[in-house]
Amino acid sequence: MTWTPPPPRAGHPYYMHDAIYAQPGALRLVTRGQGELIAGAAARLKTMDRMLLSGIGTSWHATLVGELLMAHAGRLGHRARAFHSFEFKSYWPEPDARTGVIVVSHRGSKRYSVEALAKARAGGGVGVAITGKGAEGLASADYVLRTVDQEKSAAHTVSYTCTLALLAALAAAVGDDDDLAHELLAMPDHLALLLGQESWAELAARFADRRRYWFVGGGPNAATAYEAALKMSEANHATALGFGCEQFLHGPWAALEPDDVVFLVAPPGPARERCLAVARVATEVGAPVVALAREDDREIASLATETIAIPPVPELLSPILTVVPLQLFTYHLALVRRVNPDTMRGDQPAHGRARASLTL
Repeated sequence: MTWTPPPPRAGHPYYMHDAIYAQPGALRLVTRGQGELIAGAAARLKTMDRMLLSGIGTSWHATLVGELLMAHAGRLGHRARAFHSFEFKSYWPEPDARTGVIVVSHRGSKRYSVEALAKARAGGGVGVAITGKGAEGLASADYVLRTVDQEKSAAHTVSYTCTLALLAALAAAVGDDDDLAHELLAMPDHLALLLGQESWAELAARFADRRRYWFVGGGPNAATAYEAALKMSEANHATALGFGCEQFLHGPWAALEPDDVVFLVAPPGPARERCLAVARVATEVGAPVVALAREDDREIASLATETIAIPPVPELLSPILTVVPLQLFTYHLALVRRVNPDTMRGDQPAHGRARASLTL
């Protein structure tokens, strides 16, 4: 589909704000009426020898979480693999008839995601699309799962968390993981509680003068770090970097300065110890740490300037929650910087011309 943005709002609340706060309700509804589609897609995917996931930008970040969901909850192990759609289309061999492919694209209009689906279908395997309502670019898939109405903000938020929920529901169905399916039902309430937990405007004002913003996480929350850095670029145009925790520790930390800030996504799980090492490095350098961690994690809290308490949920589902405080920080930093978070800077002449020159 060709997306025509709505008339821009001139001030707070911008469309991005509405989308962030719509997430608990959207998560409650996203699987409703799609149970048969999810079950049918899962049954077909179970018959495949391998599963590939493909997306671009925010959608690619969702596939990185989906890869681990399918590997563990879906019981596919090393047979699940996530690809950026451009790389999958341009560099990887043609999939065969024993390959299932899940393509994620909210608007369904990105060239390489559409071509990734076509490549998968040409191989004879099963194709599953996760896309927004009204998007028809991926309608040729064998199964089309829908997230939410098209977002009015160019900085996608609710479509991301709803995609994660659909991937989790699909993985639970593929692997007959009833425990994960049950935990997924509680996510809207956890998210509603989290949305009211902090004064997000005060947090943004406190760290508004930072030189650079680092986002670091591990396991499924490496994708959270990448997504948060992308939202910062899109919505408030600050210099932001996203890293997996071990990647950060192998060199990038040397560029860290005291006038930066590190946002550390560190729920319980195998990555938590390496996130603790990240916190220690940042503390030694003198950069403040904003940690997203369990409320009872005293080690992380002792090193953090600010701690945002994350409800106790399975690590595989935690990206649905951990990304939301970072969306809110991004939004409120846009207000401090007096920029419109919805337009991806298309309302500024030079960036508007640059965007017009792109074919995506």
